Amino acid sequence: MSIAIVADSGCDLPYSFLQERHVSFLPLIVHLNEADYEDFITIEPKQVYNAMRNGEIPKTSQASPLKMKELFTELAKDGRSAIYIAFSSQLSGTYQTAMMVRQEVLEQYPDFQLTVIDSKCASLGLGLVVIKACELAQRGMPYEQLCEAISTYCRHMEHIFTVDDLEFLARGGRISKASAVVGGLLNIKPLLHVEDGKLIPLEKIRGRKKVLKRIVELMEERGDDLQKQLIGISHGDDEEAALELKRMIEEKFGCNRFYISQIGGAIGAHAGPGTLAVFFLNQYLEA
Repeated sequence: MSIAIVADSGCDLPYSFLQERHVSFLPLIVHLNEADYEDFITIEPKQVYNAMRNGEIPKTSQASPLKMKELFTELAKDGRSAIYIAFSSQLSGTYQTAMMVRQEVLEQYPDFQLTVIDSKCASLGLGLVVIKACELAQRGMPYEQLCEAISTYCRHMEHIFTVDDLEFLARGGRISKASAVVGGLLNIKPLLHVEDGKLIPLEKIRGRKKVLKRIVELMEERGDDLQKQLIGISHGDDEEAALELKRMIEEKFGCNRFYISQIGGAIGAHAGPGTLAVFFLNQYLEA
């Protein structure tokens, strides 16, 4: 591709997948057992989930500013235009850092064309945007038109997800420990979505089967021409649940294009094992 697409590990696409499509990659950082790891590169998601099941509490931080500057500088030296589709600014400081690093690199390479897009997306919501960006860039879409198309996809991406165990949200300070205890006793599964880049609670539902059914209902309420779309499903080390949700979506809407992936360590460190999420467009976009 003449235009370089840059993504961070907040997109939850496997590193091998991004390499195959020549996407430049910026890993978020996972802190575990007093060591720092690069998400998807030096630590696999399953290692993070197993550690959480054993009572450990991983922490995370944004992509390295140094690695960011090295990557942007390399692209500038190559004379390529670039678009970095960043993890939501409401969930990570990576976007803000990228804007500062961009300015530093432009001072040295003023002709370098680099756009940093705040996707306001997360996990495979961001991943689906990256996949589409690669397709459009491969077709030779002009730079400005590509930037606009990416921004449009970001605006129309829906995120619906649930967590299996409230205890992990409590550990990370997302909810109170008392709420986690009560929720566990009542088998409550919170349903959340992303609004303007922020995590927003939607409903509390008792039981896994009911929450999956409600996810499909929300897809019907919010989706547009779902049978034509590539549907994203990401999971926190629970492929069986992801495949069950896929089956329900297939039966309900006749969808036959899916991308299923495991949620990476950086996002999984906050959501925990058993998290399940679906991603789709609320307005079908042909391009």
